Amino acid sequence: MLTVLLAVAAAFANAAGSVLQRAGARKQRQGSDLDVGALKGLVKTPVWVAGVVVMLTGLVLQAAALATGPIVLIQPIMVSELAFTLVLSGLAFRTRLRARDWVAAVGMAAAVGLLLFALAPGGGDARSVSALEWLLGCAVTVACVGMLFVAGRRDETTHSAALLGTAAGLWFGFTAVLMAGVTAALTADGVHGLFTAWQTYAMLVAGPAGFFLLQTALRAGRLVAAQPGLVLANPLVALGWGLVVFGEHVRGGPWIALELVAAGALAGCTVLLAGSPLLRDEDPARQPA
Repeated sequence: MLTVLLAVAAAFANAAGSVLQRAGARKQRQGSDLDVGALKGLVKTPVWVAGVVVMLTGLVLQAAALATGPIVLIQPIMVSELAFTLVLSGLAFRTRLRARDWVAAVGMAAAVGLLLFALAPGGGDARSVSALEWLLGCAVTVACVGMLFVAGRRDETTHSAALLGTAAGLWFGFTAVLMAGVTAALTADGVHGLFTAWQTYAMLVAGPAGFFLLQTALRAGRLVAAQPGLVLANPLVALGWGLVVFGEHVRGGPWIALELVAAGALAGCTVLLAGSPLLRDEDPARQPA
């Protein structure tokens, strides 16, 4: 229960930070490019700075969740950040949510709950993973992200944003995996383990790389094309690492059918939410039905 509460709080904090940063960016926006001058203006905007602080709080809450529970449990809950963002955007920007938005947000929450109930994840220990397992897992993940990135950059059609969004989603899931390694070292050896774990320094590289991938995906096309892959690839990475590398377990047999139904519902609700004008800073009243 503590793990679930921490993960939900982390998702909410990430969503709140995103909305606050968008509110601050609205006051400074002069164009579509984030240049040095625009960044200086954002840093001087209290709302935007508050958004960064809140998002960092979400990162701490996510790390605390990873220290208390399996990654297969935590990352699917983090998907609910999209629903929180939609609802908070409506409140912050005083825009009324449409019936479709409410159905998608409630449906996403129900789908996440059903998926976790069907999976019933547990077990696993990042501290027991060997160096060879870490190396192979990292190599496979980075290779998958690299292939999607190259394919997205070469693709000049509407598929480009989808490919790059999926690459960014995989990378953010990989960052959560590294965070799990950091929290495991911190739990085992205290502050000394934090500075001796190689995952700590890998995260210093993964963070900026993830930001670059995200910006590339968002600039490649419409958000509705990039967002589904960005959101759904994250828990897939967690599932793969949790089961194959960390030794976590989920229910199989007849439960697989229910897991597939929940995953399908989650994907459908994600696509609906990604198409909401609220997530694109647009006026829903001007959008066609």
